[in-house]
Amino acid sequence: MQGIPEKHQNLLKDETKAFAFLATIMPDGSPQVTPVWFNTDNEHILINSAQGRTKDRNMKARPKVAVTIMDLSTPYRYLQVRGRVVEITTEGGDDHIHALSRKYMGTNYSIEPGDIRTTYKILLESVSSMD
Repeated sequence: MQGIPEKHQNLLKDETKAFAFLATIMPDGSPQVTPVWFNTDNEHILINSAQGRTKDRNMKARPKVAVTIMDLSTPYRYLQVRGRVVEITTEGGDDHIHALSRKYMGTNYSIEPGDIRTTYKILLESVSSMD
């Protein structure tokens, strides 16, 4: 992915199973942080949520976000990304959460009745890293 240092590219690979910490902005301007599963399309960081959750409401209203992706084997090694949500879609949302669940848990996700799964594409605008 553009902007990601070569030595940190492995954090984006499915086999690494790194967790991302997504920071969104609440209506009062305060931050809200949630650990999330993620993957990429080689241009964007992709996350998934059910419609109506706090992060969903925040990203729809205020698309600027920050994401930290931490190396679980070396917690002080991480990527910090600032960017914005450039696309929100329900198309393929169920398939995307199943793919993420297979990455992290090895099995399809158990979607709650009535949940509308949504995929968010985050365009990277600023990247920093720590070893």
